[in-house]
Amino acid sequence: MTPTIDSLLADACELAEAAGSLTLEWFRRPDLEVTTKIDGTEVTVADRAAERFIREELARRHPRHAVYGEEEGGAITSGGFSWIIDPIDGTRGFVRGVPLYATLLAVVDDDGPLVGVIHVPALNSTISAGRGAGCWLDGRPCSVSDRSGMTGSLVNTSSYETMSNQTLLDLKASGAMMRTWGDAYGYYLVASGQAEAMIDPICSPWDLAPMPVIIDEAGGKFTDLNGTPKLDLQASTDSISGVASNALIHDQLLDILRDE
Repeated sequence: MTPTIDSLLADACELAEAAGSLTLEWFRRPDLEVTTKIDGTEVTVADRAAERFIREELARRHPRHAVYGEEEGGAITSGGFSWIIDPIDGTRGFVRGVPLYATLLAVVDDDGPLVGVIHVPALNSTISAGRGAGCWLDGRPCSVSDRSGMTGSLVNTSSYETMSNQTLLDLKASGAMMRTWGDAYGYYLVASGQAEAMIDPICSPWDLAPMPVIIDEAGGKFTDLNGTPKLDLQASTDSISGVASNALIHDQLLDILRDE
């Protein structure tokens, strides 16, 4: 029996929240061991434990679905459902005690992201969305802001170091408020109407998989830096980008980001 979007969304929220709760067992522990992966990124036992938990639950609940995760790999398949896992989005902040890391889950089909979940464990807060089912913040409908100009718009990014000096100057000249409440939390802020934009110039598929459906269902717009709305979820690590906005400032923002 093919699961409904509502049932997939309920499972994704439940699993992300349970896995996120698990990560809190290691959060701000002074004895937390941090190792470096081949790609130079940090990983902890919390990352691995959270992904293993989700995988074991998916094997029990949806044994025929494909699974692709940051820590254990896998693949996205066609003709069915695939789950994409980022057990701790923002590991660099997690190991430094920053409470804005998130557990991410997405379900994708041949048309792209179908269900997306951002759970912020330290805040015990979840944003979730399903294609055609709306966007929800802790069980309440949520939507993007209605600010229509760059002046005063809150624009977040995970890091400004990947942008050219000219882009930074152009962003500053636009009158935007520039902050680094980044990683998944930046998208959380856009979808809930608390920020106008989030920019991610360099990402992996698991970092962004939930974002298109979340932002779209919240009434915003999601593209890459070139304005392409469809994510390449089969891309290699750190080879895709994401720009999310309330839609009203999207074109203005892309014009600035393209001025390299």
